[in-house]
Amino acid sequence: MTTEAVVMMIIAMVTVWGGLVAGIVNLAKHPDQDDEATAPAASPQQ
Repeated sequence: MTTEAVVMMIIAMVTVWGGLVAGIVNLAKHPDQDDEATAPAASPQQ
């Protein structure tokens, strides 16, 4: 592989893995909330 190809491969890998790490850190800091806890109360049906 040429030097240019190796550099581009490293940039692509850092982009993909960096995005993965950023997503994991973001979920760790701000976990998803349950749908039931945030959903409005259902009105009683007649």
